[in-house]
Amino acid sequence: MNSPPHHTQITPAPLMRSEEIPPGVQEVILPSGERALAYSTGPAAPPPPLPVPAPPVAQPIPAWAKTTALLAPTIGGGIAVAAVGLSAAAPGLTAVSHALWSAVAAIAAGGISAAVVIGRVRARITAAQRPHITQHITTTGLFGRAHGTINHR
Repeated sequence: MNSPPHHTQITPAPLMRSEEIPPGVQEVILPSGERALAYSTGPAAPPPPLPVPAPPVAQPIPAWAKTTALLAPTIGGGIAVAAVGLSAAAPGLTAVSHALWSAVAAIAAGGISAAVVIGRVRARITAAQRPHITQHITTTGLFGRAHGTINHR
């Protein structure tokens, strides 16, 4: 029942004689036991040296760069002075803000009181003194010409 497996070991003959193998090629034995020809890799040649860059040549600075470099501290200083000025003026600005709101409230109160006074004066006028106006307008159709009368009594 248990019989040993039948393996036949075949020893392959050399592929080529050593004189026939070209330079850079050698005969190798693969892990499976087969013989094959393979290119041999010798020691790697060092990479060619990189070209040395030429020393940098001084180039003139463009006018826009000079202008920007000169304006940057000026603008920064102006912003700083404005911030200091606003911080010094903050209490005064707060007081002015309160004064403006007070003025708005006074104007609103004056407008309301004027409306009340005008309403009371008009109420005292009798119905006989007030004109009574009536209008009567008629038309025919959606885009017809309108006709009307206005009566004053």
